[in-house]
Formats: sequence, structure tokens, C-alpha cells
Amino acid sequence: MKKLSAIASLLAVPSVLYAQSVTGAYTISQQDLRGTARFMSMGGAFGALGGDLSAISQNPGGIGIYRSNEVGVTFGVDAGSSQSESFGFTRNSSLTKFNLNNIGAVFTMRLPGSVMPNLNFGFTYNKGASFNRKFKGGIPQIQTSLSNYIAGLSNANGLTEADVMSTDSYDPYNPPAGSRNVPWLAILGYDAMLTNPEGDPDNPRWYGQFGEGTTGSGAFDVQEKGSLDEYNIAIGGNINNVVYWGMDFDITSVDYRIQSVWGESLDNAYVYNPGTEQVGRYSSDWALHDNYKLNGTGFNFKLGVIVKPIQELRLGLAFHTPTYFNLNETYYDTHVSFNYPFKTDYNQTWANDGYPVGNSFNFKTPWKIIASAAGVIGNNLIVSADYEWNGYGSMRYSDADTYGYYDPWYGWDDPWSDWGGWYGKPATRSSGRADYVNANDYANSYIREVYRDTHTMRIGAEYRVIPSFSIRAGYSYSSSPVTTKAMNGDVEVPGTGVMTNYSLDNSTNYITCGIGYRFKGFYVDFAYVYKHMTSEYFPFSPDIANPSSAVKSRLKFDNSSLALSMGYKF
Repeated sequence: MKKLSAIASLLAVPSVLYAQSVTGAYTISQQDLRGTARFMSMGGAFGALGGDLSAISQNPGGIGIYRSNEVGVTFGVDAGSSQSESFGFTRNSSLTKFNLNNIGAVFTMRLPGSVMPNLNFGFTYNKGASFNRKFKGGIPQIQTSLSNYIAGLSNANGLTEADVMSTDSYDPYNPPAGSRNVPWLAILGYDAMLTNPEGDPDNPRWYGQFGEGTTGSGAFDVQEKGSLDEYNIAIGGNINNVVYWGMDFDITSVDYRIQSVWGESLDNAYVYNPGTEQVGRYSSDWALHDNYKLNGTGFNFKLGVIVKPIQELRLGLAFHTPTYFNLNETYYDTHVSFNYPFKTDYNQTWANDGYPVGNSFNFKTPWKIIASAAGVIGNNLIVSADYEWNGYGSMRYSDADTYGYYDPWYGWDDPWSDWGGWYGKPATRSSGRADYVNANDYANSYIREVYRDTHTMRIGAEYRVIPSFSIRAGYSYSSSPVTTKAMNGDVEVPGTGVMTNYSLDNSTNYITCGIGYRFKGFYVDFAYVYKHMTSEYFPFSPDIANPSSAVKSRLKFDNSSLALSMGYKF
């Protein structure tokens, strides 16, 4: 019986299932345009302005602008919509979420003398990013199957049928003593009859359900939740009312959750029938259900300065160190449901019998540099601009335990035995990616191929109509963080655990506007922010040997945010 094999490119990878997510690294490293309503309405272009509760976390030098105390809070609501498109088939989803965007206080201590007239302290909470979104869709014509991807994984790991006949309670983070590490996907694929071994029992060839003459469609449903929250402690001041300086210690908390389903409906699929103990041509309907949670805390340090050489001009520069995270991931309720024309004893199979399992590791986000300029024209108009650089290709995973750890794909490892394994370099130096013997190194090597530096431009303006009322507008553009090779399907994007789906973002655009009212020390600001972004969704990594067969869908995200700030200066 002639069949098409598994995804070919997987045959070249080492015997590993990846412990960390390449695309997840970017998810928790990016930030939204969020903060006070004034900050948001001017497109976030506050690097050279300062004097704002959320601008402190952008350029800490902005705290030096303050000459009085301030307390404030910002509430927001997001109304997001998404649309997926593949071969002319579209699906729409929507989600509304209320947020606490910012709350904080700045206190000014007046000092004797004119060289440094005041020293300021700030304490703020800022929502760095919201992960809340959902999208779903269908791909009416698929040219390969996730089952073939799983078969390729089994081939790459050199698995036998005996290897994957583990019980559903098998946990690769805590495998039975003396047992071989087996990827969850390989076990689930075998139990759900998505894959089948043929040939030599000691060295079989694994096949998926999609072969010659097979046709079918796929469908996906994804919901993401959570946020990135920043808690800032800042100090700063000014020198001769010309140089304003500041530094910020930031404690960051991340909580990210994703629930996803990828299902396939195939005709003339190659399916093993346990009743006949043969592979036959059947219709096949099945779905992989993933549930994943990532949470943890980290810290970073920021330095910033604003220089005012003349009253009409301000220049700003800020450096953000990477955020150093300690993270915990949990997989739970991951299973495959299936339906075939022939009778089976069950129609679902779970990873680890449905019980949650977890893993811990460290993660480092990229450096960030922000250069800014602002002009003050008379007493009525402010125009500002920021340029921001992010080095996403430098994101790195590392081990949570410096004294040795158990990696579910490699076994016990001592990072001190190879300095390269700890610092994200290959442990051996011959020629290929297979030389990486540490799961973190392996994921880091893909990060360098999938992600690149991004460039963000922000512009904003504020016009004071009357002394107590202002109008504002802004725009922000961020380039795509994804390399051209990855977007074209010329680079594999490995999954994590049993999660194979991911999305790759294109450029992001924000259009903003708002108004502000001042009465004595009280203020009220309102902002509207429109965000537009497109992405490419992949239920599993494409075959780089045949990128035209990639299964993917085009995603479009539109989000409208409203923000209301209230505060008092005294």
C-alpha cells in the first residue's frame, strides 16, 4: 500500500521533544501600548516628556520632571475582534475585557540648593501587556496532517511500538526509573491511531493518516488569557533644571494561559483498525485539545535621562535591561478525541491520564533602548517622537537549577560540566543543530532563526485649547519580529510538550486620540486606542522540504481600547 511518509524535515532533528516554546518566548517579552490615558492618547511617545505615572516605566528620567506630588489611577476596557481566512473561508470572534491599566504615586522631596532642587520617588503598577484574545477558523484544504508531523517525531526519535505503548499516566517529567523518554505526542498519536509503525519492529517506519489520495480539512479554536504586570520602584531628580535623571527597579509578574483545539476531518485516510489489525482507507475525524499555563516573576532595571538644553526642546534616552524570569509551566487536560467508522473500545486518550504536570526554568527577555525628542511650541503645543529598539533574537532560556536538573527529553544533566550548555551555546561544535545536547540550547538556537530585532516609531501631539482643556493624538508602528525565513515556512518552529500550534506576527499599528481636563490639582483624561495587527497561524510546523504544503491561516486582529485616568497633584 503506497503512502506518503511523515513530514520529511523532522527526520533531520535530534531525538528530542522541545521543553520550551520558541513563540512563547516572544509572547511574554512583548508589551502593549498601555498606561495612563494621557500616555496612551499620545501614542506612548513620552520618552522625552516625562511627568506621567506610566512614563516612569518607559524612561525613568521622566520622574525627575516632577515638582509636586501626584496620585492617580487608570481604568480601561478592551473590545477585541479577530478574523481568520484560508482559501476564502473566514471566521470571526470577539472578546471584551475590563482592565486596571495603571495606579501609582510620586512624591517629591525638596532639597536645599539650586543644583539639585528636588529628589523624587515613585511607586507604580502598570499593565505591560494583556494576552486576552481568541480566534477560530477553518482550513478547507489541507495537504498534510498533524498525524504526519507526529509520525515524523516518532521517526526522528527512533521509537519502536514498544516505546509508545506506555500507559496514559506516563509523565515525561517524572518517567519510571530506567524507562526511555518518550514524547507525549508520540504516545497520544499511537493511542488515538493517528500514527502506525511498519517494517522492522526494532527499527520501524512511522506513518501518519495523510497519504496518497487523502483529502480533508482542518479547524482550530484558540483562546488566550492573562497579562504581564509591572510593579515599579523609581527614584530620580534634576540637575539645574536642565538634566533630569531616573532609575527604576521593576518587578514583573506574568500569567499566560492558552486553550486550543486543532481538529481534522479526512477522507480516504490511512488508519490502523485494531479489529482487523490492518491499515485501511477510512474517513477520520479527530481533534487535539491542549491546555497550558505559564506563570512566574522576574525583575529588571532601567536607567533614563531627559535633557532640556532650551525650553523648547527635550531629548531623552533610556536603557532597559532584560527581565530575568523564573517561570513555571503546567500542562493539563491534554487529550485527543477521535471518531472512526469502525468500532473502538474508547474514543479519547489523555496525556498523563489527564493529571497536570509541570516544569520550571529561567528565561531572559531582550535588551531595550529608547531614544526620544520633543518640542514645546509656545504654551499650547507639544510634539514628541520616540524610537525603540528591541533585540528579540537575544531571548534566552536557561535551567532553573544550577546544580543539575532532569530534562524530560535528555535525562539528567549537569550544566557545570559544559559552560556552553548554561550560556546558551552548543555543547559540541561540529556542524549541525543536532549537536545541541541541552533542550534550552536547542530552543535558543531556533529563537535566533525565528525572531529578529524590531524597530518601533511613536509620535504624539497635545494641543492646549484653553488652560484647563487639551486634545491629543498619536500613532505607533512596530516592525514584525519574525524573520523572513520563518514567515515563509523555511524554518521549523518546534512546539512545546504537546502544543504544536503557534502564530507569527506581522507589523503592528496603533492610532490614538484623547482629551484631558484640569481643575486646580485634579485631572481627568480619556483615551481611545485602535490597534491593528495581522498574523500567520500554524497548527504545526511546516515541512521545510516542502513549504508549499504548509497548513496555515491568515489572522487579522483589531482591538479598540478605552482608558479613563483620574488623579490629583498636590
